[in-house]
Amino acid sequence: MGIRSTHPIAPLRRAVRSLFFHPHVHSGDPQWAVLHYMSYWQDKVCVVAGGSAGLGLAIGRALAKRNARVVLIGRRQDALDAAAGELQRAGGNVTPIAGDMAWQEDVDRVAAEVTEKFGRVEMLCNCAGRSTRGKVLDAAPEDFQQLFEANFYTMVRATRAFAPLLLKSRGHLVNIGSLASKVAPRYTGAYPASKFAIAAYTQQLRLELGDQGVHAMLVCPGPFTREDNGKRYAADGVGVPAAAQAPGAGAHLKTLDPDYVAERILKACEQRRADLVIPAKVRILCALSQLSASWGDWLLTRSTK
Repeated sequence: MGIRSTHPIAPLRRAVRSLFFHPHVHSGDPQWAVLHYMSYWQDKVCVVAGGSAGLGLAIGRALAKRNARVVLIGRRQDALDAAAGELQRAGGNVTPIAGDMAWQEDVDRVAAEVTEKFGRVEMLCNCAGRSTRGKVLDAAPEDFQQLFEANFYTMVRATRAFAPLLLKSRGHLVNIGSLASKVAPRYTGAYPASKFAIAAYTQQLRLELGDQGVHAMLVCPGPFTREDNGKRYAADGVGVPAAAQAPGAGAHLKTLDPDYVAERILKACEQRRADLVIPAKVRILCALSQLSASWGDWLLTRSTK
């Protein structure tokens, strides 16, 4: 057995060798982690739809820290400029493009602008969407249409527009769903139906595009920490218990820091995972619901009282 070098830069040399020849062997090595952190996303063109606030902005921030070329898409020019300005002041390479993914004309224009400026895209992250509260029988067909438009059809339009560039780069497609993409809690109206659609769509994309090198991942986060937590659903939560108007529709879960979730998403992309459920303990509920609908309903009811 050979003697390992004790030269001061020997650990760095080993990290560099592992980076190029055994990229997954020493993932716990601090030197490897630093090099990988700085190299994987370096100069990649990453498009974040819904990037002016919340999780989308947090993902943009995490990408900018890694020296990616970040494209933020949002509906409101003022919010978009503020978000881009924050990242640019921190040294990020950020391009803000105003556009509403609910309108095909805007989607086509944004995709054309990105193509003209960069000629490539290595990541598309679909973050745009909204949630609601209410009894499902009180949700009219128009309510379902509105939620599907905001949460699902916007994602379909953006994915179709950027798919040629993702196929060319063999890049990442990240669709932000929700825990409601896995289970449908009470008093959330049309929201779970729109989020279940995202799960099905992402699975189909993963199966159809995987052999062409595109990584498609579904992200299912729990409720986020927000300034308006506790009063966000006061207007549309009429007729539902007060607890259901809380984050997560009253689920016994701690709210999540968007920056923490963003870091987890990028790591999961590097690992090319099929899905990411946060917090991980909710996977138990998801698995139980698949094994037995009755058991899943029982646990879901108990966990949202």
